[in-house]
Amino acid sequence: MSFELSEMAVMIQDMVRQWCERKLRPALPQLESGELLPYDLMRDLSASMGLGEMAKMSVESRVRKLREKEAGGAAAGAVGMKDIMGDAGNPMMMAVVTKELSRCSPGFVTSWGVSAGLAGAAVLSKGTADQVEKYALALTSFEKIGAWCLTEPGAGSDAFGSMRTVAVPDGDDYILNGQKTFITNGPYADIFIVYAKVDRGQPREQMPVSTFILEKGMPGFTQGQPFHKMGMKDSPTGELFFDNVRVPRANLLGGVEKGEGRQDTKESLGNERSGIPAMAWGIIEECYERSKTYALDRRQFGRSIGEFQAIQLDLADMYVKYRNVENIVYRLAWMQKKGIRDAAFITASKAYASQMAVDCAMKAIQIHGGYGYMEEYHIAKLARDAKLLELGAGTTHINYLTAARVELGLVK
Repeated sequence: MSFELSEMAVMIQDMVRQWCERKLRPALPQLESGELLPYDLMRDLSASMGLGEMAKMSVESRVRKLREKEAGGAAAGAVGMKDIMGDAGNPMMMAVVTKELSRCSPGFVTSWGVSAGLAGAAVLSKGTADQVEKYALALTSFEKIGAWCLTEPGAGSDAFGSMRTVAVPDGDDYILNGQKTFITNGPYADIFIVYAKVDRGQPREQMPVSTFILEKGMPGFTQGQPFHKMGMKDSPTGELFFDNVRVPRANLLGGVEKGEGRQDTKESLGNERSGIPAMAWGIIEECYERSKTYALDRRQFGRSIGEFQAIQLDLADMYVKYRNVENIVYRLAWMQKKGIRDAAFITASKAYASQMAVDCAMKAIQIHGGYGYMEEYHIAKLARDAKLLELGAGTTHINYLTAARVELGLVK
């Protein structure tokens, strides 16, 4: 396992950092206020890195394999981000892209990752040939924006047990009723991956969970207005309402009602949790580098504040956490490349890295003093954004408990 970036990864890192400085950072005030949505910038980034053409080739290859499978050929196989992005989808390459974008705007990464990495990958991996052809390319190239819809007002950590969104079979269709909340891209997305219980009259706890593809504008489907949030303001989040939405069977992800939504969700959450340490890495790196520079430049009592032990101890503490999280990212990338699924390590890493991002952002504010509290210094934004990492994709408590229970053999 290598602990250094390849030449290609360094090249991508530099390219993304330059793009952020030219395109993303100047737009942050408008993104934060809601005056500007992130989606055109996502398309610009995709075009700048050539991701659209990579996605097209991957989708066409996937469709061919699925057509062969449907005709009685070999299984199509699993799909990962490498299938979407070619060599740029190598786990460590993806971590570097995520890190660089998160230094500038963790919210941008969230919208970007949900659209392509959750919604797009779900269709590419689980969809029929027709579904992949119709939806996957549009999502992975950012022609269309996707949303991944699991959380409900009463169903957060207990996503399945408390789920109230139901789909009732009606001839060749399903009638969908319910509500989703805290949905990234929800107010503006075009394509939605929606989890719902299939109601055939059995007790609610026995209802299987299936996944449906919805499109913006379907009768009875309403997208709520963006929420006003503490952080991640450049990632629109909202509610979705389903009032007798008629969903064709052709929109059942995978085409067959198998009741496998729970396993699909676990896989998607595992992928999301594996990506969050890279976001934390970016936040911590930016906070640490800015704090080092400020500690050398800021002078009090005739010398730089970096000469005071209290500042040195805070910087040393940030440095240890920075390197710990960086090492976690390298290990996660190695695990993904090897196909190793270690639920305990993934959930513990997500929880730990999220905490370290919040802690380092707060230390950076302390080192910067009053200036750190001002939005112009960027640290305040990173602190606000970092907090969501402790809440999304399972809270810190839930992730630590999951890691413990896996290690104890209490859950699979």
